Amino acid sequence: MSDPTNNRKVEHIRIIGDDPDTDRQAAYFDQIQLQHRALPELALSAIDTRTEFLGRPLSFPLLISSMTGGDHDLVARINRNLAEAAQRCGVALAVGSQRVMFTHPAARNSFELRKFAPDIPLLANMGAVQLNYGMGIVEAQAAVDCLQADGLYLHLNPLQEAVQPEGDTDFSGLADKIAAIAGQLSVPVLLKEVGCGLTAPDIELGLKAGVRHFDVAGAGGTSWSRIEHHRAGSGDDLGLKFQDWGVPTPVALQQSAVFLDRATIVASGGLRDGIDMVKSVILGASLCGMAAPFLQPAMKSADAVVVEIEKLHQQFTTAMFLLGVPDIKTLFNNRTLVLDKY
Repeated sequence: MSDPTNNRKVEHIRIIGDDPDTDRQAAYFDQIQLQHRALPELALSAIDTRTEFLGRPLSFPLLISSMTGGDHDLVARINRNLAEAAQRCGVALAVGSQRVMFTHPAARNSFELRKFAPDIPLLANMGAVQLNYGMGIVEAQAAVDCLQADGLYLHLNPLQEAVQPEGDTDFSGLADKIAAIAGQLSVPVLLKEVGCGLTAPDIELGLKAGVRHFDVAGAGGTSWSRIEHHRAGSGDDLGLKFQDWGVPTPVALQQSAVFLDRATIVASGGLRDGIDMVKSVILGASLCGMAAPFLQPAMKSADAVVVEIEKLHQQFTTAMFLLGVPDIKTLFNNRTLVLDKY
């Protein structure tokens, strides 16, 4: 029998390919202007972009964000190409939701990526709302063990579930259940939105639950509401109505700034290039997540993904040079680099 969860992964990829407007391209980061240095007093070759995340070194603060997984040749090929490229370039990788491997065991193979990426941070992933639908620490630990992951994303997607035909919409009492997972899991839990933004009240609840890592995943990039509109059929326009709902990623980063003494922040949602990555680090992000730029290359080969990563690295390094910033430590949360305070 066909598994709806497994089939949905391929549907999502097809919709993204067929409808370029699923990427909203809101360009929120363009509102942030940086302080150019005509006399940077640095050699471009001396710029040090290295950092670390969850105890593993990175060549620069890039995370290939969650995309897919399942028992299908296409999604397995995408994940392997992403893992191989991430390993070669020294960047982090998060997988898509692993819920499918509990309903369709053959999907597990697409998440067994540590053999292709032995040295980089890998993040497992499951929906936080599934804690209200029968999943718990057993499934969370199994997701981590399958990937041999360094952390677990518990993703929060109330809008996507609300507009999804088969959505799970009981988000009540999740903070206590997240706290139970965070207290028992062998690796850190990271809370993540999927394109609508984590704001200050969400981070406060997460901190009380024992979570110390947050991916703000704001609005401006891929709209899962629009994607689910396509799946719902032409007679339902709820997903279109909410396709631009949410807090822009720069605003979410601004709200998270007061928590930097207690939390590690990941920026994702609408980042398009290495310049947006630099702006995110200036606003307090320790890691910058992107997915859309890598999907089409990952369908081709690991080499094609490497090309995209290297472009981002060059852009990131060049922006640091033009700011007169020698390393990540100097760049991080350095609001003096913003021309007009954001």
